[in-house]
Amino acid sequence: MGIQNQTQVMEFVFLGFSGILNGHIYLFLAFLAIYLVTVLGNLMIFTMIQLDSSLRTPMYYFLSHLSCLDICISSVTVPKILVNFLCQQQTISYDECMAQIFFLMSFTGAECGLLAVMAYDRYAAICKPLHYSHLVDFKVCTILAFATWIWGLLDSALHLALISRLDFCGVNQIHHIFCDLPPLMKIACNDAHINELALNISGFFVGGGPFLFIIFSYVFILSSILKIRSTTGKRKAFSTCASHLIVVFVYYGNGILNYQRPSAGYSLATGTLGSIMYCIITPMLNPIIYSLRNKEVKGALKKAVETWRKSKHHQSVC
Repeated sequence: MGIQNQTQVMEFVFLGFSGILNGHIYLFLAFLAIYLVTVLGNLMIFTMIQLDSSLRTPMYYFLSHLSCLDICISSVTVPKILVNFLCQQQTISYDECMAQIFFLMSFTGAECGLLAVMAYDRYAAICKPLHYSHLVDFKVCTILAFATWIWGLLDSALHLALISRLDFCGVNQIHHIFCDLPPLMKIACNDAHINELALNISGFFVGGGPFLFIIFSYVFILSSILKIRSTTGKRKAFSTCASHLIVVFVYYGNGILNYQRPSAGYSLATGTLGSIMYCIITPMLNPIIYSLRNKEVKGALKKAVETWRKSKHHQSVC
């Protein structure tokens, strides 16, 4: 993996927090808290879906994959940031940087595909209710879910092959807080035109393609909802889509802010904030959104809490 490159640059230095001379301990505690909430929140959602029989439906099956992806995305970036805070040096080795890029792009690409699959599930449930069990059976769910993971892996493998061919001639300072393609291509000493072209093309297909699919799906969903005569039926249909729509807007909104920044007026602080929102805050928000807006999830959570209380009471009595 880029053996020749390593003879020139052995490690990279992150400049994302270079303007903060003091207060690293507070940043460490803040990022640690965010990471714990992300992991525990998504793990709670995943565990409830596995244990509660009422949540064993296609929608929650896909949600369990979303929780896994959010844990993975956060785990790719935050632990290294925490270690750097403790060491008081914002560095990463060449091999670790390549691995971080590979896994980050794999998981974020897979999440784009999974959000599109979840939109298809809502389309089938609302627009084709009589055929829903056939359109989204267990076999279809399994194929679609794991296809999204492969979707992300293939995309990241392509970019890793291209980025490993670049040379870094002594310039090792990355204007970022973790390894990502755009800031790394900026410090390459040879032509990165092919990398930029590949990034733009894959951005259109891997990110833009699923987003357009989601938009078109919800056009049909909205059309079907408006045909429902009862207000209760409309409200129920909207409620099944609300959490997914919020997650889509949060994810893609932060993604656009992070990767489609205007060149004019760009600052390191703005880029750092955009990266934090996209890869660190967003994975934390998803379980919160689904917990607060979804009656089934809230019901399963209450049931789990009641079961835990009863077990504790039984233990105290014994």
